[in-house]
Amino acid sequence: MPQTPSIDWARVSADPRFLALAARRTRFLWRLMGFSVAYYFLLPVGAAYAQHVFRIRLYGPINVGLLFALSQFVVAWFVAFLYTRAASRDFDRLAREIVDGCVAGSGG
Repeated sequence: MPQTPSIDWARVSADPRFLALAARRTRFLWRLMGFSVAYYFLLPVGAAYAQHVFRIRLYGPINVGLLFALSQFVVAWFVAFLYTRAASRDFDRLAREIVDGCVAGSGG
């Protein structure tokens, strides 16, 4: 059975590429969270201060407020999709490069 290489995690956490990756990921997550929270609070604020808009009937009992409430699910899935895409495209690749360079016993 092949032996799994040991990773020097102290070296990983001190690597400037890791610090840059962590900062980049944090900025990305704060933007996503800000958008999510703002969109989430538009529902109660809109229901309180824009009742005339939320009451507009579109089809039978379906009104703008109901569609906006249901759109919260779409936005949550969209945010999850954006993070998953960014993680698989950028963050995971960069993390793998950093870890590969910090395997115990390697010179990288």
